[in-house]
Amino acid sequence: MNVLGFAILSVAFSFLLMTIYFKFFDSPKELMLKAENQKLRSYYDMINSQLSDATNLLKSLKDRDNQIYRIIFETTPEQPGLKSSADINNLQSIKNLINGGMGRDGLITNTLSKVATMKEQLYKQRNSYDEILKLAKRKEEMLASIPAIQPISNKQLKQLASGFGMRIHPIYKVKKFHAGIDFSASRGTPIYATGNGIVNLPYDVNGYGNYIEIDHGYSYMTRYGHLDKIKVKSGQKVKRGEIIGFVGSTGTATSPHLHYEVHKSGKTVNPINYFFNDLTAKEYEELIKISSVENQSLGGM
Repeated sequence: MNVLGFAILSVAFSFLLMTIYFKFFDSPKELMLKAENQKLRSYYDMINSQLSDATNLLKSLKDRDNQIYRIIFETTPEQPGLKSSADINNLQSIKNLINGGMGRDGLITNTLSKVATMKEQLYKQRNSYDEILKLAKRKEEMLASIPAIQPISNKQLKQLASGFGMRIHPIYKVKKFHAGIDFSASRGTPIYATGNGIVNLPYDVNGYGNYIEIDHGYSYMTRYGHLDKIKVKSGQKVKRGEIIGFVGSTGTATSPHLHYEVHKSGKTVNPINYFFNDLTAKEYEELIKISSVENQSLGGM
Protein backbone atom coordinates (compact mmCIF):
# COMPACT_ATOMS: atom_id res chain seq x y z
CA MET A 1 0.00 0.00 0.00
CA ASN A 2 2.87 2.32 0.76
CA VAL A 3 4.46 1.57 -2.59
CA LEU A 4 1.14 2.02 -4.40
CA GLY A 5 0.47 5.26 -2.56
CA PHE A 6 3.96 6.53 -3.41
CA ALA A 7 3.49 5.63 -7.07
CA ILE A 8 0.12 7.39 -7.27
CA LEU A 9 1.53 10.45 -5.52
CA SER A 10 4.53 10.48 -7.89
CA VAL A 11 2.30 10.28 -10.96
CA ALA A 12 0.06 13.05 -9.64
CA PHE A 13 3.04 15.22 -8.79
CA SER A 14 4.60 14.56 -12.22
CA PHE A 15 1.35 15.50 -13.95
CA LEU A 16 1.20 18.68 -11.91
CA LEU A 17 4.79 19.55 -12.79
CA MET A 18 4.14 18.87 -16.48
CA THR A 19 1.00 21.02 -16.41
CA ILE A 20 2.88 23.88 -14.81
CA TYR A 21 5.79 23.45 -17.24
CA PHE A 22 3.65 23.45 -20.39
CA LYS A 23 1.71 26.42 -19.08
CA PHE A 24 4.79 28.58 -18.84
CA PHE A 25 7.14 26.88 -21.30
CA ASP A 26 6.62 25.76 -24.92
CA SER A 27 6.99 22.19 -25.93
CA PRO A 28 9.54 21.32 -28.65
CA LYS A 29 6.71 20.99 -31.16
CA GLU A 30 5.25 24.35 -30.19
CA LEU A 31 8.70 25.92 -30.40
CA MET A 32 9.09 24.50 -33.91
CA LEU A 33 5.65 25.77 -34.99
CA LYS A 34 6.36 29.22 -33.56
CA ALA A 35 9.67 29.34 -35.42
CA GLU A 36 7.88 28.38 -38.64
CA ASN A 37 5.17 30.97 -38.01
CA GLN A 38 7.80 33.62 -37.42
CA LYS A 39 9.53 32.66 -40.65
CA LEU A 40 6.22 32.78 -42.53
CA ARG A 41 5.45 36.18 -41.02
CA SER A 42 8.81 37.48 -42.19
CA TYR A 43 8.05 36.14 -45.67
CA TYR A 44 4.65 37.86 -45.64
CA ASP A 45 6.29 41.10 -44.52
CA MET A 46 8.76 40.83 -47.40
CA ILE A 47 5.92 40.11 -49.88
CA ASN A 48 3.85 43.02 -48.58
CA SER A 49 6.87 45.30 -48.81
CA GLN A 50 7.40 44.25 -52.43
CA LEU A 51 3.68 44.72 -53.13
CA SER A 52 3.84 48.24 -51.68
CA ASP A 53 6.82 49.09 -53.90
CA ALA A 54 5.04 47.66 -56.93
CA THR A 55 1.88 49.61 -56.09
CA ASN A 56 3.86 52.85 -55.88
CA LEU A 57 5.52 52.05 -59.22
CA LEU A 58 2.12 51.35 -60.76
CA LYS A 59 0.82 54.69 -59.45
CA SER A 60 3.81 56.44 -61.00
CA LEU A 61 3.12 54.74 -64.35
CA LYS A 62 -0.53 55.75 -64.12
CA ASP A 63 0.40 59.39 -63.44
CA ARG A 64 2.73 59.40 -66.44
CA ASP A 65 0.01 57.76 -68.48
CA ASN A 66 -2.40 60.57 -67.56
CA GLN A 67 0.22 63.16 -68.50
CA ILE A 68 0.66 61.53 -71.91
CA TYR A 69 -3.08 61.54 -72.49
CA ARG A 70 -3.64 65.08 -71.33
CA ILE A 71 -0.60 66.85 -72.78
CA ILE A 72 0.41 64.89 -75.88
CA PHE A 73 -2.86 63.44 -77.11
CA GLU A 74 -5.17 66.22 -75.85
CA THR A 75 -7.72 63.81 -74.46
CA THR A 76 -8.97 62.41 -71.20
CA PRO A 77 -7.66 59.01 -70.04
CA GLU A 78 -10.35 56.37 -69.74
CA GLN A 79 -10.59 53.74 -67.05
CA PRO A 80 -11.49 50.61 -69.03
CA GLY A 81 -12.54 47.45 -67.25
CA LEU A 82 -11.04 43.99 -67.63
CA LYS A 83 -10.81 42.92 -71.23
CA SER A 84 -11.14 39.15 -71.39
CA SER A 85 -13.06 36.45 -69.53
CA ALA A 86 -9.70 34.96 -68.47
CA ASP A 87 -8.81 38.24 -66.75
CA ILE A 88 -12.14 38.26 -64.91
CA ASN A 89 -11.87 34.58 -63.90
CA ASN A 90 -8.33 34.99 -62.58
CA LEU A 91 -9.34 37.95 -60.45
CA GLN A 92 -12.51 36.23 -59.26
CA SER A 93 -10.59 33.13 -58.12
CA ILE A 94 -8.42 35.30 -55.89
CA LYS A 95 -11.47 37.02 -54.44
CA ASN A 96 -13.05 33.61 -53.77
CA LEU A 97 -10.00 32.59 -51.74
CA ILE A 98 -10.28 35.76 -49.72
CA ASN A 99 -13.96 35.14 -49.00
CA GLY A 100 -13.55 31.37 -48.52
CA GLY A 101 -11.84 29.20 -45.91
CA MET A 102 -8.43 30.81 -46.31
CA GLY A 103 -10.00 34.14 -45.49
CA ARG A 104 -9.79 33.29 -41.78
CA ASP A 105 -6.06 33.88 -41.75
CA GLY A 106 -5.42 37.60 -41.49
CA LEU A 107 -2.01 37.52 -43.15
CA ILE A 108 -3.19 35.49 -46.12
CA THR A 109 -6.36 37.56 -46.53
CA ASN A 110 -4.46 40.83 -46.40
CA THR A 111 -1.84 39.68 -48.91
CA LEU A 112 -4.36 38.17 -51.32
CA SER A 113 -6.45 41.33 -51.13
CA LYS A 114 -3.44 43.43 -52.13
CA VAL A 115 -2.62 41.03 -54.96
CA ALA A 116 -6.22 41.16 -56.23
CA THR A 117 -6.26 44.98 -56.14
CA MET A 118 -2.94 45.22 -57.92
CA LYS A 119 -3.97 42.73 -60.60
CA GLU A 120 -7.12 44.71 -61.26
CA GLN A 121 -5.10 47.93 -61.60
CA LEU A 122 -2.58 46.20 -63.85
CA TYR A 123 -5.35 44.97 -66.14
CA LYS A 124 -6.74 48.50 -66.38
CA GLN A 125 -3.30 49.98 -66.98
CA ARG A 126 -2.57 47.41 -69.68
CA ASN A 127 -5.79 48.38 -71.46
CA SER A 128 -4.87 52.04 -71.04
CA TYR A 129 -1.50 51.46 -72.72
CA ASP A 130 -3.30 49.65 -75.54
CA GLU A 131 -5.33 52.83 -76.01
CA ILE A 132 -2.17 54.97 -75.99
CA LEU A 133 -0.69 52.72 -78.68
CA LYS A 134 -3.76 53.27 -80.86
CA LEU A 135 -3.53 57.03 -80.32
CA ALA A 136 0.19 57.02 -81.12
CA LYS A 137 -0.52 55.30 -84.42
CA ARG A 138 -3.10 58.01 -85.15
CA LYS A 139 -0.82 60.85 -84.00
CA GLU A 140 -0.14 62.09 -87.53
CA GLU A 141 -3.87 62.22 -88.23
CA MET A 142 -4.48 64.00 -84.91
CA LEU A 143 -1.78 66.63 -85.52
CA ALA A 144 -3.23 67.35 -88.96
CA SER A 145 -6.71 67.77 -87.45
CA ILE A 146 -5.93 70.20 -84.63
CA PRO A 147 -6.58 73.85 -85.69
CA ALA A 148 -3.10 75.28 -86.19
CA ILE A 149 -3.13 78.11 -88.76
CA GLN A 150 -4.88 81.43 -89.28
CA PRO A 151 -8.10 81.13 -91.30
CA ILE A 152 -7.11 83.94 -93.69
CA SER A 153 -3.76 85.09 -95.05
CA ASN A 154 -2.35 87.48 -92.44
CA LYS A 155 1.41 87.48 -92.84
CA GLN A 156 1.64 91.21 -92.15
CA LEU A 157 -0.37 90.74 -88.92
CA LYS A 158 -2.65 93.65 -89.88
CA GLN A 159 -5.90 91.76 -90.38
CA LEU A 160 -6.74 91.01 -86.74
CA ALA A 161 -9.46 93.49 -85.74
CA SER A 162 -10.85 92.15 -82.47
CA GLY A 163 -9.63 89.59 -79.96
CA PHE A 164 -11.16 86.98 -77.69
CA GLY A 165 -12.89 88.10 -74.48
CA MET A 166 -14.91 91.12 -73.35
CA ARG A 167 -15.40 93.58 -76.21
CA ILE A 168 -17.76 96.42 -77.17
CA HIS A 169 -20.81 95.12 -79.06
CA PRO A 170 -21.00 96.87 -82.48
CA ILE A 171 -24.78 97.35 -82.32
CA TYR A 172 -25.62 97.83 -78.64
CA LYS A 173 -22.34 99.57 -77.72
CA VAL A 174 -22.04 97.67 -74.43
CA LYS A 175 -19.41 95.26 -73.24
CA LYS A 176 -20.15 91.69 -74.22
CA PHE A 177 -18.13 88.48 -74.30
CA HIS A 178 -16.64 87.90 -77.75
CA ALA A 179 -16.37 84.13 -78.25
CA GLY A 180 -13.81 84.32 -81.07
CA ILE A 181 -11.65 86.75 -82.98
CA ASP A 182 -12.46 88.98 -85.96
CA PHE A 183 -10.24 89.30 -89.04
CA SER A 184 -10.83 92.45 -91.07
CA ALA A 185 -10.65 91.64 -94.78
CA SER A 186 -12.17 92.76 -98.05
CA ARG A 187 -15.20 90.94 -99.40
CA GLY A 188 -14.22 87.81 -101.31
CA THR A 189 -10.98 87.15 -99.38
CA PRO A 190 -10.39 83.35 -99.26
CA ILE A 191 -11.00 81.57 -95.96
CA TYR A 192 -9.01 78.43 -95.16
CA ALA A 193 -9.81 75.39 -93.03
CA THR A 194 -7.43 75.53 -90.07
CA GLY A 195 -7.30 71.74 -89.66
CA ASN A 196 -8.54 68.54 -91.25
CA GLY A 197 -12.17 67.75 -90.50
CA ILE A 198 -15.75 67.31 -91.65
CA VAL A 199 -17.90 70.29 -92.70
CA ASN A 200 -21.23 71.13 -91.13
CA LEU A 201 -23.45 73.91 -92.52
CA PRO A 202 -26.00 74.89 -89.87
CA TYR A 203 -28.71 77.51 -90.27
CA ASP A 204 -27.95 81.11 -89.32
CA VAL A 205 -28.08 81.53 -85.55
CA ASN A 206 -27.05 84.38 -83.27
CA GLY A 207 -26.20 86.63 -86.18
CA TYR A 208 -23.46 84.48 -87.73
CA GLY A 209 -24.97 84.85 -91.20
CA ASN A 210 -23.51 82.33 -93.65
CA TYR A 211 -21.23 80.25 -91.52
CA ILE A 212 -19.38 76.98 -91.45
CA GLU A 213 -18.56 74.58 -88.67
CA ILE A 214 -15.77 72.02 -89.03
CA ASP A 215 -15.64 69.02 -86.73
CA HIS A 216 -11.93 68.16 -86.45
CA GLY A 217 -12.39 65.24 -84.08
CA TYR A 218 -10.28 64.88 -80.93
CA SER A 219 -12.84 67.21 -79.23
CA TYR A 220 -12.02 70.19 -81.54
CA MET A 221 -14.49 72.24 -83.59
CA THR A 222 -13.98 75.53 -85.46
CA ARG A 223 -16.57 78.06 -86.63
CA TYR A 224 -16.31 80.63 -89.46
CA GLY A 225 -18.95 83.37 -89.58
CA HIS A 226 -20.32 86.17 -91.88
CA LEU A 227 -19.20 84.47 -95.10
CA ASP A 228 -20.19 85.93 -98.44
CA LYS A 229 -19.96 82.60 -100.27
CA ILE A 230 -19.50 79.04 -99.06
CA LYS A 231 -17.41 76.72 -101.21
CA VAL A 232 -17.95 73.43 -99.38
CA LYS A 233 -20.91 71.14 -98.67
CA SER A 234 -22.20 69.69 -95.45
CA GLY A 235 -20.53 66.36 -94.72
CA GLN A 236 -17.55 67.13 -96.97
CA LYS A 237 -14.07 66.25 -95.72
CA VAL A 238 -11.56 69.09 -95.88
CA LYS A 239 -7.85 69.41 -95.21
CA ARG A 240 -5.91 72.15 -93.48
CA GLY A 241 -5.25 75.05 -95.86
CA GLU A 242 -8.14 74.18 -98.18
CA ILE A 243 -10.37 77.11 -99.22
CA ILE A 244 -13.82 76.68 -97.67
CA GLY A 245 -15.42 80.05 -98.41
CA PHE A 246 -14.97 83.80 -98.83
CA VAL A 247 -15.19 86.77 -96.49
CA GLY A 248 -18.47 88.68 -96.40
CA SER A 249 -20.74 90.65 -94.06
CA THR A 250 -23.83 88.44 -93.73
CA GLY A 251 -25.63 88.22 -90.41
CA THR A 252 -24.97 90.80 -87.73
CA ALA A 253 -21.86 92.50 -89.12
CA THR A 254 -20.92 96.15 -89.52
CA SER A 255 -18.39 95.52 -92.31
CA PRO A 256 -16.86 92.62 -94.24
CA HIS A 257 -14.82 90.45 -91.90
CA LEU A 258 -14.38 86.88 -90.69
CA HIS A 259 -15.50 85.84 -87.23
CA TYR A 260 -13.47 82.77 -86.20
CA GLU A 261 -13.95 80.52 -83.15
CA VAL A 262 -12.20 77.46 -81.74
CA HIS A 263 -14.12 75.06 -79.50
CA LYS A 264 -12.39 72.48 -77.31
CA SER A 265 -14.51 69.85 -75.56
CA GLY A 266 -17.63 71.97 -76.15
CA LYS A 267 -16.15 75.20 -74.75
CA THR A 268 -14.86 78.24 -76.63
CA VAL A 269 -11.11 78.85 -76.27
CA ASN A 270 -8.88 81.67 -77.46
CA PRO A 271 -8.04 81.00 -81.14
CA ILE A 272 -4.80 82.94 -80.76
CA ASN A 273 -3.35 79.88 -79.02
CA TYR A 274 -3.88 77.83 -82.19
CA PHE A 275 -1.84 79.79 -84.72
CA PHE A 276 1.45 78.02 -84.05
CA ASN A 277 1.96 76.43 -87.49
CA ASP A 278 2.30 79.51 -89.68
CA LEU A 279 3.87 82.05 -87.31
CA THR A 280 7.35 82.53 -85.93
CA ALA A 281 7.77 83.04 -82.19
CA LYS A 282 8.19 86.79 -82.72
CA GLU A 283 5.10 87.02 -84.94
CA TYR A 284 3.10 85.02 -82.43
CA GLU A 285 4.07 87.39 -79.60
CA GLU A 286 3.10 90.37 -81.76
CA LEU A 287 -0.28 88.83 -82.54
CA ILE A 288 -0.87 88.24 -78.81
CA LYS A 289 -0.25 91.95 -78.14
CA ILE A 290 -2.62 93.00 -80.92
CA SER A 291 -5.40 90.71 -79.72
CA SER A 292 -5.10 91.92 -76.12
CA VAL A 293 -5.93 95.53 -77.03
CA GLU A 294 -9.57 96.16 -76.10
CA ASN A 295 -11.65 97.37 -79.03
CA GLN A 296 -15.00 96.90 -80.70
CA SER A 297 -15.86 93.60 -82.35
CA LEU A 298 -17.08 93.74 -85.95
CA GLY A 299 -19.85 91.17 -85.45
CA GLY A 300 -22.68 90.78 -82.98
CA MET A 301 -21.97 87.31 -81.56
